[in-house]
Amino acid sequence: MTLVRLHDGMVDFVETGAGKPIVLLHSLLADRAVFDRIVPLLATERHVIVPDLPGFGGSSSAGATIAGIADRIAGLLEVLDLGADADVLGNGFGGFVASALAIRHGAKFDRLVLADTGMSFTPEGKQSFYAMADRVRQNGMEAIVDVAMKRLFPEDFIVAHPEIVAERRSALVKTNPEFFAEACHALAALDLTDQIGTIRNRSLVVVGELDSATPPEMSRALAKSLPNAKLLEIPGCGHAPMVQEPETFVRTISGFLGLKGDAYRSL
Repeated sequence: MTLVRLHDGMVDFVETGAGKPIVLLHSLLADRAVFDRIVPLLATERHVIVPDLPGFGGSSSAGATIAGIADRIAGLLEVLDLGADADVLGNGFGGFVASALAIRHGAKFDRLVLADTGMSFTPEGKQSFYAMADRVRQNGMEAIVDVAMKRLFPEDFIVAHPEIVAERRSALVKTNPEFFAEACHALAALDLTDQIGTIRNRSLVVVGELDSATPPEMSRALAKSLPNAKLLEIPGCGHAPMVQEPETFVRTISGFLGLKGDAYRSL
C-alpha cells in the first residue's frame, strides 16, 4: 500500500508486476480489492496500479463530480510518471471516471477499457442514486449493502459463493457514508453523451450479460458512441465479472491489451 500526496489530496494505491502500466479503477459498490482475482494474471506481463478512488479507502475525497475525480486520477498518473504508455480500465463507477479521464486527459494514457458502464443514467436510475445517498447518510452503509450485493452479482452466484459475497459485503460497509453519498450524487449528475465522441484513445467496451447495475444496453449505447470501439459481452456475468469469472474476464480483454499469456488467450 502506498499513499501519495497530490496538490489537491491523497491517493492510496497498490502496485505490482512489471511492464506496460495498467491502472484499474473500481466500482461504486466496491473498493480496489475487487480486482484481487485478476491482478496476479495481469501482473505476469504488466505493471498493475490499483488505486482506491477518491473517498474510498485511504484516498481523500475529490468532491461530488466525476470530473473532479477524473482530475485526481490524472494527477496520480503524472506523479507516478507512467507516461502516455499506460492503459486504463474502469468498472462501473470507475468506468465513468475512466471515460471522463479520457475526455479531459486522454493524451496522458494509451488504451481504454470500459467494463459495465455507460454515458448516463435514466431518470429512474438517477433517482435511485439520490435515494441511496439519503439512506447511507441517515443509516450508514449497512442500509444499502444487501441491495448492493444483488446489483454486483446474479442471484445464482450469490447462492453458490457466499464467501465471496461476504468478502465484498465486508469491504463495502467500511466505506465512508458521506463520501459514498458524494459519489452517488456525482453519478446522478453525470451525462457524458455530448462529449464521449471526443475520446481518441483506442477503446474496448465489456459488459456482463446479466448486469443489473449498468444494464448491457448502456454499454451498447456507449460502444456505438465511441469512435471505432468494440463491444464484448460476457455470458452469465453481472456487474463484477472480474470477481465472478476472473479468467474469462482477462481472456476477454487480452486481445485488445496485447496480452500473450497462455492462461488468458483471447476467446
